[in-house]
Amino acid sequence: MKKIIVLLFTIAIAYCTKSQTLITYGNNSISKEDFLKAYNKNKTTEGNKEQQLREYVTLYTNFKLKVKAAIEMGLDTSAQLKEDVLNFRRQIEENYLKDEASFNALYNEAFQRIQEDRHVLHFSIMVDSNTSPKDSVQAIKNINAAFQNLSTGNINYDSIAAVCHVKFSDFGFVTAFSLPYQYENIVYGLSVGETSKPYRSKKAWHLFKVVDQRKSIGKWKIAQILFSFPPNADNKTKQSIQKKADSVYRLLKQGAEFSSLARDYSDDKLTYLNKGEVPEFSTGKFQYSFEKEVFKLTTDGEVSMPFQTDFGIHIVKRIAVTPTSTNKTDDALQFELKQQLSQDERINISKEKFARDVKIQTGFRVVATIKESDLFSCADSVKQHPAEDYDYSKLPISNKTIIAFKKEKVTGKEWLEFVRDYTSNSETNKEETSAVLWEKYKSAAALNYYRKHLTETNADFRYQIQEFKEGNMLFEIMEKKVWSQAAIDSVGLRKYFDDHRQQYKWLSSADVLLMTCSSEKLAQETIQNLKSGINWRTLIETKQSELQADSGRFELAQLNSIDNPTPGQFSLITKNEDGTVSFMRYNTIYSAGELRDFENSRGAVINEYQTIVENKWLNELRKKYPVKINESVLQSIIK
Repeated sequence: MKKIIVLLFTIAIAYCTKSQTLITYGNNSISKEDFLKAYNKNKTTEGNKEQQLREYVTLYTNFKLKVKAAIEMGLDTSAQLKEDVLNFRRQIEENYLKDEASFNALYNEAFQRIQEDRHVLHFSIMVDSNTSPKDSVQAIKNINAAFQNLSTGNINYDSIAAVCHVKFSDFGFVTAFSLPYQYENIVYGLSVGETSKPYRSKKAWHLFKVVDQRKSIGKWKIAQILFSFPPNADNKTKQSIQKKADSVYRLLKQGAEFSSLARDYSDDKLTYLNKGEVPEFSTGKFQYSFEKEVFKLTTDGEVSMPFQTDFGIHIVKRIAVTPTSTNKTDDALQFELKQQLSQDERINISKEKFARDVKIQTGFRVVATIKESDLFSCADSVKQHPAEDYDYSKLPISNKTIIAFKKEKVTGKEWLEFVRDYTSNSETNKEETSAVLWEKYKSAAALNYYRKHLTETNADFRYQIQEFKEGNMLFEIMEKKVWSQAAIDSVGLRKYFDDHRQQYKWLSSADVLLMTCSSEKLAQETIQNLKSGINWRTLIETKQSELQADSGRFELAQLNSIDNPTPGQFSLITKNEDGTVSFMRYNTIYSAGELRDFENSRGAVINEYQTIVENKWLNELRKKYPVKINESVLQSIIK
């Protein structure tokens, strides 16, 4: 009995500790736990801890007061907010629909594998459900014969393929995600020189041999000029294309621009207009014969001699190489690997584990009175009538409950709709039996139920949704009560400016003419015309589509100005991201310290006046919802 009392007392203390109230405002409260969640996301490690905590108490309380005001205005029920929250929920919910432990194991495995590239040879013989028993037996004999030859150290691979009647392919170097996951597992389980035991896939027998390994080659950025072979090109045609490639290579050696020659000569329709630049890639992305030549380039800017692949003649320029990160917590690497994992078949391992756990959590059960034979026969009927307007109500299980959860039931109609959607989609349909589809559906139904009830079952998900919702409400209420109010209060703005006029001063500044031209050549011509006395407006009128101009007074720091400019001086010509070029002419130079007028101070005045409006509003909110801080709870955090 004493043990029970002690246990209950311990639970009560733990509960009270967890639900301690730190802040109250009116009839509303903020728990220590919720405050710390927000604080720990935003805290800094430097400075006085007590001061930081007290400042954040004020900030967080102000935030909650504003959200309360937004709710009172009905902003939490607006159609736009509901749509925004729904879209955000769709974006993040996948992060909560996987088994964290198994997903992390897959991540760690992929991280280790991308550190090392492996050179793989592949031997195979086709065999599937249509293969006769006699041919199936012979295929096993052939693949075993190839395995025995390879195991003895025979490296005459073409001869082995011919004698054993198997297909031989050199995959070149591969890395994680280069091969189907089941093949990747075999390859990364082998040592250099080792051959795998025969492996049976759905359509073939396979052997893999690792003949070399190297440190990851990293990610490569290259440009290429491709001289493609036409279909069924004969030797004479190929020789002619080779001569053309050689002549372009000579132009490059003489200093011609690679990008210009790519535009004029490359047959790669995806890259020739983009300076020949190929999307960044790593090991195993392209044909081995292509990668082998590319990876010979040792320095950025180096250009290969023309080389041949099955696609034609290539000239490649190395632009940049990014080494594979060896830091498992690298943000960019984590994002990329997790994206690859989520789109790869191996993620099904994590999903299946999660689905099994979810069935337990959701109270999943199949209704005992439902016969699987009835489910399967109705599913077979759907497969024979895949049209969306097929009337499922005619089928005997359509309106019966087939699966039950804690708070919902699933009818046969939903199962039949799954069968229709799955089998009518060419990407998912693998002609599985109805029994296989039933296993898939049970997992899918459990996941769908779990997804719908995430806010009830997952505190982290609930917090993230609430955080997003309150952030949106904060933006809306600030726009209505502060930003727009400050911007339209012309009397208040003018008074604030008059009261603080001395703080609005120019730094070193200049009246400048800003010119944007379609090319550097035109910019040079425009500068000469301006120097000769031609008015810039006249120049604009004659070349409206190629010239743009603006003028005004700017602080020199804003202009990234040249040192100590003088009136009439021109800046250097600079290139813009859109391909245009720009320059400036300095007309009048002003020393620092001149007072700004109201119009030239308006932006700064509005920003500062917004604080006045916001503080006035917060004072009103604090009167309406008196704020109290539980000092003892705050002290427990400070310690």
